[in-house]
Amino acid sequence: MDSFTISALLDELGAALNGGRVQDIIDVDPLAIGLEIYADRRRRYLYLCAEAAQPRVHLAGAKLRRGLSKPTQLGLLLRRYIKGALVTGCNQPAWERLLEIELESGEGRFRLIAELMPRRANLLLLRDGLILDCLNRVGPDENRYRLSLPNHDYVPPPPLRGQLDPAHLQEGDISQMLAKAERKSTQTRRILPGQILGMSPLLAKEIVFRATGDAQSNVGETDSPALFAALQAVMRPLLQRRWRPGIGSVGGVPAAFSVFPLSHLEWTDAESVSAAISGYYGALTGGDAYREAKKPVQAAIEDARAKLAAKLSSLRAGLRDDAEMVRLQQAGELILAYQYTLSPGQGELRAQYDLDAPELVVALDPDRSPLENAQDYFRRYEKAKSAATSLPALIKQTRLEMQFVEQLESDLAVAGSWPEIDDVMQLMQARGHWRGAQLKRIGGGGRKGPLRLVSRDGYVIWLGRNSRQNEIVTFKTANPQDIWLHARDAPGAHLVIRNDGRRIKEALIAEAAAVAAWYSQRRNDANVRVDYTRVKYVKAIKGAGPGMVTYRNESTIIVQPQDESILA
Repeated sequence: MDSFTISALLDELGAALNGGRVQDIIDVDPLAIGLEIYADRRRRYLYLCAEAAQPRVHLAGAKLRRGLSKPTQLGLLLRRYIKGALVTGCNQPAWERLLEIELESGEGRFRLIAELMPRRANLLLLRDGLILDCLNRVGPDENRYRLSLPNHDYVPPPPLRGQLDPAHLQEGDISQMLAKAERKSTQTRRILPGQILGMSPLLAKEIVFRATGDAQSNVGETDSPALFAALQAVMRPLLQRRWRPGIGSVGGVPAAFSVFPLSHLEWTDAESVSAAISGYYGALTGGDAYREAKKPVQAAIEDARAKLAAKLSSLRAGLRDDAEMVRLQQAGELILAYQYTLSPGQGELRAQYDLDAPELVVALDPDRSPLENAQDYFRRYEKAKSAATSLPALIKQTRLEMQFVEQLESDLAVAGSWPEIDDVMQLMQARGHWRGAQLKRIGGGGRKGPLRLVSRDGYVIWLGRNSRQNEIVTFKTANPQDIWLHARDAPGAHLVIRNDGRRIKEALIAEAAAVAAWYSQRRNDANVRVDYTRVKYVKAIKGAGPGMVTYRNESTIIVQPQDESILA
C-alpha cells in the first residue's frame, strides 16, 4: 500500500462511496473493521485492516462476515457515532500512506483515519482532532512523539523531508544518486526509495528492471540515462493519475499487486484497485476461498510424507539387532576355521562356535571360494555395525522431518491468504520437498507477523499461526519468564503470555490454552491437552524445521478449543 496505490484507491472510493450512508459496522477480526455503506443504490463493503505486516484498505467483493464474538472497543464507538452517518469525502495527505474518510452524523463530524505504514499501522476515529479510540493503542513507552490513545490530540506522522519530487526530477539527480552510492555492488533498487517521494521498493524494482533487464542490477551495472528514462516512463502515468491496477505473479502464484504494470512479473490486469488488492490477499470469506490454491501444496505435502515414510521404513529395515551382528561375525570366523574341510560347491556349513552352544548353520554361496564367503559375511557384519551407529540418528532426523511436514500441513489448513500459503510453499521448497519449478518470493511484503492480542486484564499475548510465526514468537519476541503454550502431541500454534511482573492467573492460562488448541490440528476435538511452561525451558531442535521445539518442566491442562475472542 504505497502512496500511489492509496491515491488510486482514493479515486475509486471517492466515486463509489461519497454521499453514501454507513449502515453497519463489522468486526472482521481484532485488527480489521468493515463498513457496510449504501451508496448509488447498492451496498458496498469497505474493509480496513491495521495489521502491522499487511495493512490495507479496499472494497470487498462480497459481504463481510463478523469474525469476533465480542466487538472491539473501536467497533463499539463506530456503532455509536458513525452508524447512519454520511460519507462526505475521502482524502490523502500528499505522498503519505494515510487514507482519511470524512463522515457526518447527528453526533457531529468525524474522521476515520487508516494509517497504512507497516509496523505502525493503525485505524483511528477522530472528532475535532481528538482521538476517540483506535485499534492499536500506542503509549509514551512506545512513541513519545505520537501517542495513539483515547482523549489525546491526533498527531500526524512526521512530514517527509529531503526527498525529491518525481514531477520535477532531472537526469542529473539520478546521476548524483548513483555516484553517491557507497559501493558499486549495492543494488540500484535499494537506493531509490527514501530519496524520491512516493518511491516504494516495488516501484524501484520495476524501474530498475525496465532500465537494465534485471531487477537485481547493482549501481555499477546501471546506466543513469536509461534509469532516468525508465523512471519517467513508469512515473508519468502515475503522476497523471492514470492507473492500471493488476496483479504480478510467479508461476501462477500472486507475488504483488500494483496500480502500474509489473513487467518483471507475470502481469494480469484487474477491474479496479480493490479487485487487485483482494486478488492478492485473497477473498475475505474464510479458508474455502483458497481451496483450489491449496490443492497443489497439499499434494506436495502428501508426496513428501509418503517419501519420508518409505525412507523411515528403509532405515528401520537396515537396523539389525546385536544377536544378528554377532551371528554374522561368527559365521565368517567359522568359514575361515573350517575352510580346508569344505568341498567345492558345498551349500552350507554346520559347526559349533562355542563348545556349549548349539550348532550353527551357515549358508554358503557354492560358486564362491570359502575365503570369498567369509569376506562376504565380514562385510555384512561391518555394514551392520556401522548402521547400528549411524541409523538411529538418521531415523530420529527422519521422524523430525515427518513431524515438521505435519506442522506445515496444519499451517496450510489455517492459511487464510496467499502470503500464508506462500509461507508453506517456501518452507517446503527450502526443505527439499517442493515439486516442480523453484518459486521465488518477491520482495517480502505481505508476510503476516504473529498476532498480538491483549486480554481483558491487559496482558499481552503473542500468537504464532504457522511455523515461521512460531519461530518468531518463541525465539525473537518472548522473554525467558513468559508463559509458553502448545497443544500436546499435535502440530499447531505457539502462544506466549507476556510476563509483565504481575502474577499470571490460572484462568488466563486456561483461556490462552483454549486458543492454542483452536490453532492446532486438534481444533475439532471436544477436549485437547495443552502443555505450558516458561519460555526459558523451550529449546529449538537442532536440524529440525522452523518452530520445532523440545521443552521441559511443563504442566498440562485440558481445554475446549476456542478462538481468540475468548480473551476479549
